[in-house]
Amino acid sequence: MSKKLSRRDFLKLSCAAAAAGMVLVGCGPASRYVTRVPYAEMPEYQHIGKSTYYATTCRECPAGCGLIVRTFEGRAIKVEGNPNHPVNRGKICPRGLTSVQGVYNLDRITGPVMQGRRGKAGGQAISWDEAVALVKKRFQETKGSEIAFLLGAMPDSLYDLTSELASALKAPAPVRYSALNYLEGRDVWLAVASQYFGTPSFPYFDLENAEIVFNFGAEFLENWLSPMAYSRGYRGFRKGQLGARGYMVSFAPRQSISAAAADEWIPIKPGSEALVALALTRLAAYARSEFSPEITRQVDIKAAAEASGISEEKLKELASRFAGSNRPLAIGGGSALAGKSAFETASAILALNATVYNFNQTGGVFLTPAKAPSERFADVQALFEKMRSGAVKTLFIHGVNPLFDLPAALNAAEAFKRVETIVSFSSFPDETALASDYILPDHTMLEGWGYQTVLAGTTRKIVSAIQPVVVPLYDTRSTADVLIAAGGLPYKDEVDFLQQKILPLMSAGGTFTAPELPSFWAKFLQYGGWWQKSADYAAIDADALLKSSISMPEPHPAPADQYHLVVYPTQFGDGSGANRPWLHETPNPATTVMWNSWVEIHPQTAKKLGIHDDDVVRIRSEFGEIEAVAYLYPALRPDTVALPFGLGHEALGRFAEGRGCNPARLFPNASSQNGNLAWADTLVSLSPTGKRRPIARQESRHGVYGDGE
Repeated sequence: MSKKLSRRDFLKLSCAAAAAGMVLVGCGPASRYVTRVPYAEMPEYQHIGKSTYYATTCRECPAGCGLIVRTFEGRAIKVEGNPNHPVNRGKICPRGLTSVQGVYNLDRITGPVMQGRRGKAGGQAISWDEAVALVKKRFQETKGSEIAFLLGAMPDSLYDLTSELASALKAPAPVRYSALNYLEGRDVWLAVASQYFGTPSFPYFDLENAEIVFNFGAEFLENWLSPMAYSRGYRGFRKGQLGARGYMVSFAPRQSISAAAADEWIPIKPGSEALVALALTRLAAYARSEFSPEITRQVDIKAAAEASGISEEKLKELASRFAGSNRPLAIGGGSALAGKSAFETASAILALNATVYNFNQTGGVFLTPAKAPSERFADVQALFEKMRSGAVKTLFIHGVNPLFDLPAALNAAEAFKRVETIVSFSSFPDETALASDYILPDHTMLEGWGYQTVLAGTTRKIVSAIQPVVVPLYDTRSTADVLIAAGGLPYKDEVDFLQQKILPLMSAGGTFTAPELPSFWAKFLQYGGWWQKSADYAAIDADALLKSSISMPEPHPAPADQYHLVVYPTQFGDGSGANRPWLHETPNPATTVMWNSWVEIHPQTAKKLGIHDDDVVRIRSEFGEIEAVAYLYPALRPDTVALPFGLGHEALGRFAEGRGCNPARLFPNASSQNGNLAWADTLVSLSPTGKRRPIARQESRHGVYGDGE
């Protein structure tokens, strides 16, 4: 493509030539604006006129789905799912599908930059030799205790390498987090598994083979643990064994797409999920003529019914149906696992499973074989407190954007000011990258190497391969290569590190093997990773769980002038996908809104406050305020409002900047017992601003339900 002319301008020029009666040919007057690469310089394995396919792993979220990428003459053309990968079996979500727009994004950082001033775009370009030298200098001149690494949830290979480097430097272990952790409840499940089963592994819920499912807020069809794996499981659940269709009940204050797909949606009061799960556990034990487990001894059925808004009769009916099923299953996530009682809620959901003896059973609960590193918000809090104290001299950031996706109440920007040197490895000019001293851009997902091992959507041990499918488009460099070169680790480069890490797999069985490493490495890349032939999960013992005693949560109703806040992730994931036009053009499945944020308000609430569709509403919490366009949404409790997550950027490029609002500005800087971000207890007030801003959506102006206006 042209280096001097954009595609749009090129087409304009073509149209102008056609209008003048000219024919644009290879030797025509416009051809001088186009720089062509001769076929002799085409990348390795590319052939003229033929497509080449590569297997790799998606890095758009921690799920780690397998991909097959079609390339044509050195360019990534189409991304599809790998049909042989155990996690997604050929399926793919919008984030993975649009990953090619990450490679060819117009606002990428094209080379290493020394920022002239924090918070401002631009700066002075430097060479990679200078970049590696400055990182090496920081390692040598800074005490290990004064170095910090802040990483995202992808890829696991970089976390493993950075952990080795931190150990060699006598620095603290890397702090790892993702906005999806606290939006989905991933960190809560790790904490519960560690507490009761002695291993920090994700539970795997066998949705495909279940007969009845009680869902406490898990948006498994949108963003939860491993969306493609659970979407595939839902298909099998509905198909059922011997044609028996599964039955699902969803307990949530807002009807998500997953809740809408259930047979029953019960809009319980926010914060009452633990009480409902414990009440159902006790009633299910009664229905099975068994003693109620100790974990439920303190629950009062009548009080649970009043606190949740569900009648006692309905609770008994549901418990009886659950207890009488051959393969019952309870799952949970989202806002149900995002409050101060998140640990208690997850424990109650597991207790409901344990009381019907479905641990390690078909259609029940298993433990995934991989152990996950800590991803607690409390660790992030401790790191930023250390920054504020001046004890962090050098900070390295990769794969996260704390100035966007962490609560404004944490005041990350103020903590950054106390750090002498901040180095970002971001590929894009996000808020955190611009607030750094140096930006050393990593390759994008389809240009880099790596592996992913912590996968929540399978019961097999999997090492999913990440490999470049195109030659790096710009002067970027693998972060792993930078750290290896600067830190003096005993590896030639990133590929050498990866090969040494997968070496033990040659004798571990699995779907393939080889007598020597080069052949094994070739198969590893060809298949898109290595995995065991069958399930290899750890057995779960329910005794410690059922005999435990948890503090009973007390849900508090919202005052008359305030509302419970529900925030849910969209196709933008943790917000890093907000710079992709294809994702903006993808209508939200519930509201059909595109290119903007909105706040969902129940029509009764909107009428009381004098708010109409497309009115700009000010949303205030104790910790901050934002503005969003009103969307009247009847599938929501009147005492609750809901906001999508992912927009509201102040940077990240032309497609993301200044578009929508960021709900993280409303969150408290608070963690629960297990250290997760306790945002679901947030109360907000609403007030019309007097402004209107019609938002793009596919439905009619009157809305899907119609309001007569």
